[in-house]
Amino acid sequence: MTATILTCIDGSVYSSSVADHASWAAGRLGAGVQLLQVLGRREASSDDRSGRIVAGARRQLLEELAQLDAERAKLLRSQARLDLEDAAARIRDAGVAEISTMLRHGDLLETLHALEAGADLTVIGKRGEAADFAKLHLGSNLERILRSARRPVLIASRSFQPIERCLVAFDGRTSATRAVDEMSRSPLFSALPIQLVMVADPSPEAEQKLAAGAAQLRAGGLTVETTLQPGAPDTVIADLVEETGASLLVMGAYGHSRLRTLVIGSTTSEMIRACRVPILVYR
Repeated sequence: MTATILTCIDGSVYSSSVADHASWAAGRLGAGVQLLQVLGRREASSDDRSGRIVAGARRQLLEELAQLDAERAKLLRSQARLDLEDAAARIRDAGVAEISTMLRHGDLLETLHALEAGADLTVIGKRGEAADFAKLHLGSNLERILRSARRPVLIASRSFQPIERCLVAFDGRTSATRAVDEMSRSPLFSALPIQLVMVADPSPEAEQKLAAGAAQLRAGGLTVETTLQPGAPDTVIADLVEETGASLLVMGAYGHSRLRTLVIGSTTSEMIRACRVPILVYR
């Protein structure tokens, strides 16, 4: 059965990069790409504006407003189809043969929840349509997706660069151990040098966990170097990404807060904000 990469675009400046990252993953996994664009309910259908019209307004005005809403919704659907066609052409030019497109109306999270069971990987941009105006914020959809995802999520950076070296943020917890296990068995990481990093005060326990993670990766045929360094995880990891020239960060969606059921986790969120490379997140 061919692997499938569920790829979410929204017409933002990140859409081309999302397509390029999906192409990279598809090439490595021998996978097909399912392109998805979801128009929100407000975008896909006209609003009832009758409550905004003062008493005594003429019926013609209401009819004109309804017509404008219908035309706007039609234009948005047409633009979304063009976005999908452009992304499909970009992925096809990268050598991916199996591509499908899907335009849906409704909530993005609900749509992904229904579709991700048939996918091996989800690709999405770090920020959405308001990217130029919210450089310090994660896209609201991204945070919702990471909280509920059942498949790995590849978060595309603003522009695609060849992925030649991978840094793995590892803490020995369940999600990080699962990430290492899946990496050891995935062709996605074949022949990529791996830097396995644990941010902790040096201790026999930390060294043992780091060595076990490295051994698991090496058992899968990967080349691994290890780093054990104290400090704040988000700062240390972001600095090491720059220093080592890593072009992909892999991590588990872990956190250290009692509110972790409501948020992704402060460490995860801060690293996603701080790093300019694509990030692969495992739950």
